[in-house]
Amino acid sequence: MQRNTRQRTAICAALDAAGRPLSPAEVLAVAREQVPGLGQATVYRALKSLAEEQVIDTVALPGEAPRYEARRPQHHHHFKCTRCLRVFDVSGCPGGLAALTPPGFALEGHELVLYGRCDACTAAAA
Repeated sequence: MQRNTRQRTAICAALDAAGRPLSPAEVLAVAREQVPGLGQATVYRALKSLAEEQVIDTVALPGEAPRYEARRPQHHHHFKCTRCLRVFDVSGCPGGLAALTPPGFALEGHELVLYGRCDACTAAAA
């Protein structure tokens, strides 16, 4: 376990405040408001360490670099806006996915990503 530095505190605060998965660049931009001299390499090292310590979660979307979010106790999914490319949390789960599993297979987990336009992008297009 690493000690809690101003940088790590700012990174965790950025993820907590966002309420959605952030890219390392987004984390850097928000955390720099608290620690102006924060560097990109420090953010990457801290995110890796925080994920290994299970303080934060890694969100892996197909074909993309990972994003990071504050750890949530409940299972959830994600929505990616196809216009602004931000990713948002989706509460709940449709369930019943074991029925899609081929006969003889044992389902151990799943990920679901929805794609479309977020509320801000939908309003901007109207």
